Amino acid sequence: MSTRTRRSRLAALGAVLVTGSLVVTGCSSSKSSSSGSSAVPTPTAVASLSALVPADVKAGGKLVVATDASYAPNEFKDASGTIVGMDVDMAKAIAQTLGLTADVQNATFDSIIPGITAKKYNMSLSSFSITTEREASVDMVSYFSAGTGTAVKKGNPNKVDANDLCGKKVAVQTGTTQADSIKNTINPACVKAGKPPIPNDGDKFDLQTDVTTALVSGRDDAMLADSPVVDYAVQQTGGQLQTIGSVTDTAPYGVVLPKGTDLTKAVQGAIQSLMSNGTYKAILQKWGVQAGAISSSQINPS
Repeated sequence: MSTRTRRSRLAALGAVLVTGSLVVTGCSSSKSSSSGSSAVPTPTAVASLSALVPADVKAGGKLVVATDASYAPNEFKDASGTIVGMDVDMAKAIAQTLGLTADVQNATFDSIIPGITAKKYNMSLSSFSITTEREASVDMVSYFSAGTGTAVKKGNPNKVDANDLCGKKVAVQTGTTQADSIKNTINPACVKAGKPPIPNDGDKFDLQTDVTTALVSGRDDAMLADSPVVDYAVQQTGGQLQTIGSVTDTAPYGVVLPKGTDLTKAVQGAIQSLMSNGTYKAILQKWGVQAGAISSSQINPS
């Protein structure tokens, strides 16, 4: 299954990368700003769904939404420092459908689920793949589908085979299913086949922008990340990277919510409403990720 990876902070470099400029080469692009320019209709509140919102949340008038703003185009900071992206637009539309506003807060990826269970946040949209392990501690409501993609430097100078990463230096983001896959699946298979494993179970970084930078700079031979993120990184680095192989381990993303509350039902209903009224499709088209559209939203589908 696919989900966010993490990397250690090459922070200044990463902050520049998500706005479309890559310091290590001096190339630039305006695509990140233009991707967010399309209008998305503002959904109206649905009374039957608003009625499901727990009283304490409704009293505050907002949903506090956690996201790790380093994973363009799903969630990232634009040139002005504002958190934008597909997940951000989706969170705002869900909140509006429930008669609330969305207070989107930046958080490190591996702190989000603990923050949900501790009631620091009401929910999270942050490219979380749905897994049975996550469903044990939180509710997850499906809204998108993505797989794992592989990127290398243009021309694949290190002759990386996406189906055989044994012995290659691979960058991933900490806490993602890609990182778990290297440790629990890929490296054990390498050892069993008598091949060298991926060193260190992958080079792990706290931010996806740093994963991309590690590949562009030549520190690593390849990177693994969610397929829309890999495609966006190739686009934003001005052709310095390319994808190889096919997308694997396709799985749904889920909105993360506290376990067993009516807010879960409200959010699932809101997503279905957005699918019905066209807002869902408009959001995905705005960010160029419509290939990940799903036809219905489910609670804890694993």
